[in-house]
Amino acid sequence: MDEAALRSLTPGVLAILVRRGADFAAAEDAVQEALLQAVRVWPAGPSPSSRPRPGGGDPLRDAKGWLVTVAWHRFLDATRADTARRRREDLVDEEPAPGPVPAVDDTLQLYFLCAHPSLTPASAVALTLRAVGGLTTRQIAQAYLVPEATMAQRISRAKRTVSDVRFDRPGDVSTVLRVLYLVFNEGYSGDVDLAAEAIRLTRQLAAAIDHPEVAGLLALMLLHHARRAARTAPDGSLVPLAEQDRRRWDTGAIAEGVEILQAALARDRLGEFQAQAAIAALHADAPTAEETDWVQIVEWYDELTRLTDSPVVRLNRAVAVGEAHGPRAGLAALAALDAASPSSGLRSSRGHPVPRHAAVAAYLHERDGDLATAARLYAEAAHQAPNLAERDHLTRQAARLNARRRR
Repeated sequence: MDEAALRSLTPGVLAILVRRGADFAAAEDAVQEALLQAVRVWPAGPSPSSRPRPGGGDPLRDAKGWLVTVAWHRFLDATRADTARRRREDLVDEEPAPGPVPAVDDTLQLYFLCAHPSLTPASAVALTLRAVGGLTTRQIAQAYLVPEATMAQRISRAKRTVSDVRFDRPGDVSTVLRVLYLVFNEGYSGDVDLAAEAIRLTRQLAAAIDHPEVAGLLALMLLHHARRAARTAPDGSLVPLAEQDRRRWDTGAIAEGVEILQAALARDRLGEFQAQAAIAALHADAPTAEETDWVQIVEWYDELTRLTDSPVVRLNRAVAVGEAHGPRAGLAALAALDAASPSSGLRSSRGHPVPRHAAVAAYLHERDGDLATAARLYAEAAHQAPNLAERDHLTRQAARLNARRRR
């Protein structure tokens, strides 16, 4: 069994232990030990000595049942050895009889638990990747470019926070979706492709719950991910959407995303992820940048604004307005946003535009012919850029315009 297949079993095994009475933190530790045991013994072919106890099952025929049995015994062993957990000793006498695992899927409840409102977004993401995604602490730490010890502490605190949360409480789908979207937006770092991992987890969620916004998020991820190969040049520099080689886009992912989106929209329960996916689909549908249906994109941004009233959405809408109706119309939309939301978070504590705001203003001023203002704003955006790739891209834009001005 490959690593991805092994990870796909993790949430179901963990949920079974929690349903049997194990607290989340202890159950998660036990499942991780079972996974390590599987990695050690499965590739060489299971033998009677590799099985946890008589009746533990054959992993070749019932991988999930094997993991549940091993994890449960690890949990019981830890319970017996830990004098601070004597209140759980009665669970030793409740060991279920060996045999097939009931076909109950608690994956959805596990998503809700990992995205509990009491957790910070960073902790919810880390716990989701560990408990639902089956990633190791080292893999998660590498993906987020933090020391492994730091990530281990974050996950431990998160597990303690949700240890007493029971599965009988209704979950918030919107919170789960935001956690998955945060994972997706981290993209790729280390040896784990978080964008691909987010798509895998969202597919899993879509299989567990019939919800148009879950479908909308999955469609959005597929449509964005389809452009991944064209987003960077061979030297690693960013390639703007208008300049991307659309022949490198993944047409299969685009077709799947559009199909999922159309089915979700047909249910007439519009949400923000469906609206974002519709915008991404319009970009994907255009054979060239010049053929993009910007008027319809503005209409979708209007819908998205009504749904979220987010300053970031209004900022993106200003770009679309500039493309559909000219740069001065875009600048007017940007000015209206600044006037309506002076403290919207789009400006720094010193009153300067944050990188995205400054970059949008620079782009619109360049299209309007004001190269001096555009170059200054590109440089300002570069100075505040959150990562090296964006800083280099914005710096090159400023240098390009300054070179044009000197001619």
